[in-house]
This record gives sequence, structure tokens and C-alpha cells, in this order.
Amino acid sequence: MPDTLFLGNLVKDWLIAVGIAIAAFFIMKTLQRAIVRRVGKFAEKTRTELDDLLVGALRKTRLYFFVVIALYLGAQALTLSPPADRILNAVLVLGTLLQAAIWGNAAIAFFLQRALRQRTEADPGRATTLSALGVVAKIVLWSILILLALDNLGVNITGLIAGLGIGGIAVALALQNILGDLFASLSIALDKPFVIGDFIVVDEFLGTVDHIGLKTTRMRSLSGEEVIFSNTDLLKSRIRNFKRMYERRVVFGIGVTYETPHDRLAGIPAILKRILESHTDVRFDRAHFKEFADSSLNFEVVYFVTTPDYNRYMDIQQSINLEIYRQFHAAGIAFAYPTRTIYVQNPP
Repeated sequence: MPDTLFLGNLVKDWLIAVGIAIAAFFIMKTLQRAIVRRVGKFAEKTRTELDDLLVGALRKTRLYFFVVIALYLGAQALTLSPPADRILNAVLVLGTLLQAAIWGNAAIAFFLQRALRQRTEADPGRATTLSALGVVAKIVLWSILILLALDNLGVNITGLIAGLGIGGIAVALALQNILGDLFASLSIALDKPFVIGDFIVVDEFLGTVDHIGLKTTRMRSLSGEEVIFSNTDLLKSRIRNFKRMYERRVVFGIGVTYETPHDRLAGIPAILKRILESHTDVRFDRAHFKEFADSSLNFEVVYFVTTPDYNRYMDIQQSINLEIYRQFHAAGIAFAYPTRTIYVQNPP
């Protein structure tokens, strides 16, 4: 019986091959579990994250990979025909490349999460940038591995790449809107005209950026609804980013009546300067008698609020207005208001 031929090999050789395959499979699985357990305990006690990457890669090693390796090792005890040998080698290459892709994805995800933890608190724009680069890295990884797999299977990848280039042009023309949004997303991620959490104004829409995706950007408006822009249209618009406003320039005017005496009129700029300089978070710029209007003598005031917070600006402006009203009233300065002259013609 052991000396009986079966598919070109003795039965005893088949038994040896099966034994080698089974032994190799159980040895690899045992080593995997032991290493994961020991390195995992060690990784919990260290600050370096490379051992965490090793443990994660071992845990993502799939069962079929061990089966492919075990079958290949067991087959070394047999004499295989050329077609069978080519099939075995192809299975080995495909299994190894697929497992390499899984390891590569895990490594990309690991370094992406590590970078996000370290940098997004200081710069929220990093989240979008790193996520977009992670997608690109995975696409490149899978493209390379697929080409390697085809090359090992005997496919002429030079002609394939040339054909894909011609076909890619046709696909790009058909998907130009989607590809335009994709590249616009990468532009937003790299150039960072705004990041998640920024308050922006786009045309007549204003709100806070909630999400920056590969095709669309979502903004939560002040009234509560979600406004969705395609990335291409968004970059074609004029965007005002208030989150990056370090201080606010404020210009306002007041008018007093023509009956105001000259000495009081000349003292108004000093009164306005004194009022503004008494407030915190305010940098006074100027106060001038600007013009003779139809029904008032107009003054223009310019100052800077040294914080971008809108509510703080409104609190300051309200306080300034109340103080101007109080001091003008105390000084006997009357505010002007629109007047209308009516001409009455006596009948003949």
C-alpha cells in the first residue's frame, strides 16, 4: 500500500506531505498565538507603539495564509507536474500578496490613527488631510499588489498599463464631476482654506463646517439645517472664514443736531475716545467730525475688538452705545434724527 502510486507519487509520499502540511499549520498557529500573547503583554508596559503595530499585524494574519503556506511546504515532499506546480506557485503568490495587502492596510490605519491623535488637537485640518492621504495610500497599495499579482500570473502588465491608460482617459471623461470633487477634496485637505469647526460664509450661506468628505462638504447653518456643497463648487466660491479672524474692525457713526454749540461739537471726538478706551478688548483707532449731512452733523468712529467672538463684540458695542447716550445727555448734546420740510403754499 505505501508503495502504491497515486497521481505520480507514492502513497507514503502523500502521507508525508499531508503530515508536513498539518504540522506546519499547527506550528504556525501556535507560534502566532504565543507571540501575540507575549508581545501583547509586553506592549501594554511600554510607551513605544511599534510593538502594538506588530501585535495588530499578527492578529490580522488570516487563516487561509497559514493554509497556503502549509500546503506549499507539504508539496515539497511531492513530485508535481509542471501545470500543478504552476498552480501551486500561483496560489502561494496570490495568498501572500492578499495577506500583504491586509498588513499594509493595517499599517496605514495604524500610522493614520497615531498621527490623528498627536496632531488634530493642535490643528483640526490635519484630520481631513490625513484621512485623504490615507485613502490615496490604500489605493496605491492595492494597485501595486494587483499589478504584482497579475505579473506573477503571466499577464503582460506593460500592455495592460497602456490599455488602462487609454481606458482611464475615457473613464475620467465620464466621471469628471466625481473626479473633480475628489481632487477638490485633496486640495481642501492640503491647502486648508477651512477645517472642521470653522465658521464660514459662502455666498448667502453661513454656518460651521461639520464634515469634509471626498465629494461633499457639510455645513451646519445658524438656523440649524445642514447645507451640503460639492467640493468643486465650494472652491469656486468666495469663502469668508471668520474662525481665522484675530480681531474685528468696527466702524459706526452718530449724528448730532445743527443747534449744537461749537465748543461742545469740538469736544465730541475726545468724549468718544474716552468712552472707547475705557472698555477692555478694545483698541481705539479714530473719531472724527465727518460731514455736514442734510439734517445732522455726522461723526465717524473706528475701533478694533481684539477678540473674534461675535457675542463679545455685540456686548462691547451695546455698552459703548449706552455710555455715549448717557454722556451726551449729561453734556446737553442732542442726537439728530431725520427731519422733513413741508412747504405750504397759501391759496390766492
